[in-house]
Amino acid sequence: MTYLLRKLAVLLLTLFLVSVAVFCAFHVIPGDSAMLILGTEASEESLAALRHEMGTDRSLFVQYVSWLGGIFRGDFGVSLKYSKGVAELLKPRVMLTSILGLLSLAMVFAVGIPLGLFAGWAKNPVVRALAGGFSVLGISLPGFFLSLLLIWVFGLWLRLFTPGAAVSLDEDAGAFFRFMVFPALAVALPQIAVLTKYLAAAVREEATAPYVKAARSRGCGPFRVLTCHIFKNAVVAVVPLLGMIVGSIFSGSIIVEQVFGISGVGRLLISAVSYRDFPLAQTIVLYIASLVVVVNFLVDLIVQWLDPRIRLDAGRLM
Repeated sequence: MTYLLRKLAVLLLTLFLVSVAVFCAFHVIPGDSAMLILGTEASEESLAALRHEMGTDRSLFVQYVSWLGGIFRGDFGVSLKYSKGVAELLKPRVMLTSILGLLSLAMVFAVGIPLGLFAGWAKNPVVRALAGGFSVLGISLPGFFLSLLLIWVFGLWLRLFTPGAAVSLDEDAGAFFRFMVFPALAVALPQIAVLTKYLAAAVREEATAPYVKAARSRGCGPFRVLTCHIFKNAVVAVVPLLGMIVGSIFSGSIIVEQVFGISGVGRLLISAVSYRDFPLAQTIVLYIASLVVVVNFLVDLIVQWLDPRIRLDAGRLM
């Protein structure tokens, strides 16, 4: 219980610091929202009146307290560009980005775990070299290049989908998921490479442990040793990557959504930042950052559940 309370305190403190960082970051960006709305020819009186209406003429502390209070009340403000409530704008886009993220995460686990186990267990140096090359290539290639490559191969060459023509889920669920597979693959490939690399290294390290020799001496076959003994211990070293992978998936989707023409949170964020739409941009960044922080908190709890020694070590350090 003490471990959980300590983690909850760290979580709340981190979320508070994230909110402060997000708010301050957008208010040091050069530019005037009032001038972007009214134009450069607007009079100083009109600009001052609009700044007062938006509340941007108040001190940063007052603006932050007002913004944070609105978040606790469920009021995320009104978009300066779209003149709509931020929550109303985000609702359909969060669903699209969440579907894209979940598809990507499913691909990461479905491909990265078997590939990492195989690469770590394989004795053939050629197989290990190919797995290492795939990891390096996957980590190195930027998201926009992978997106363009997938569009060229599967969209323009094989014609498995129409680039830039995303289908609504309500309109045709089958066509929607056929289209979403390819942007999800563009987001997932770098994370598959990361998971493969770390899991293979963990498997190779665990393969030399004494319990593996003991299992083999009892007559356990290679497959059983790998899946029932090595994997159970190797996954403890890999689970902390989950937080990083989730964060990378959502940050990677910002570029991928733009390239594939998906009207998700990432595409809306780019539009909000370019227009200095602070209420919308701050809410989106806070949403993504909070999601990553909460996922890392849950990952810590999962790791502690898988290996209680972590809790004991943390207690001794405290």
